[in-house]
Amino acid sequence: MTQPLIFPGLDPVAFHLGPLVVRWYALAYITAFLIALPIARKLVQLGPKVASRTAVDDFLVYAVLGVLVGGRLGYVLFYRPLFFLAHPLQIFATWRGGMSFHGGAAGVIIALAWFTWRRRLNFLAFADRIVVVVPIGLGLGRCANFINGELWGRPVVHAVPWAMIFPAVGPEPRHPSELYEALTEGLLLFIIMLIAVGRPVLRARAGFLSGLFLFGYACARAFCELFRQPDDNIGFLAGGTTMGQLLCVPMAIAGIALMVYAFRRPAQERDWVTS
Repeated sequence: MTQPLIFPGLDPVAFHLGPLVVRWYALAYITAFLIALPIARKLVQLGPKVASRTAVDDFLVYAVLGVLVGGRLGYVLFYRPLFFLAHPLQIFATWRGGMSFHGGAAGVIIALAWFTWRRRLNFLAFADRIVVVVPIGLGLGRCANFINGELWGRPVVHAVPWAMIFPAVGPEPRHPSELYEALTEGLLLFIIMLIAVGRPVLRARAGFLSGLFLFGYACARAFCELFRQPDDNIGFLAGGTTMGQLLCVPMAIAGIALMVYAFRRPAQERDWVTS
């Protein structure tokens, strides 16, 4: 039997700039935005065009706010509501960690709705192109989770050569579930979305790509939750499910509904915008 790997105990802080502390988690999202921005600029121009390149630049501020505010409030409401009810000022202590993807997704959806309404853009068509690049942030974010030594996996039942001991939680070899999520929610989902957006017949069906992303993420996250240790303050829910899996159910249903809706509507033959 191979010996389990030992978590290397990486420093969550990437580097210091004087008094400024730059953490890997923040660096992951900054890098994701830098990679995703030029790709999104090109995607919105694919026929049928949905927005100008500058619209993508302008949406960046909305997206960042949606992720930060939605992700934090989602964590507060879904994972530790009683704690934050008793300690409301701790809601603003974001440097101590605590973000929810499902909350961040809701925040971005609201940001998308507000932005497209103000710019008079087609909400679903614009969202279709933006969601293609979201897995970049998901994948890099999960890599940062691994570096931080957080959101570790469950103890392995059957020996696998990549089992890892996280000394902070005990001597048992565990699944490096952060890396599973980086590969499925990040790399695999990104490849699927790139293939889908490359097909004109799917781009012409407003809402299909958004639905595909929601359904794909829900499936990937629900699968990875089978290997991820649930939060200590919540534990397992009925039937051995987790909060992450429970939150994926409405996301998967919404994804299927959007894809069905997209193909029941006429395909868009002309550009949504002329610029």
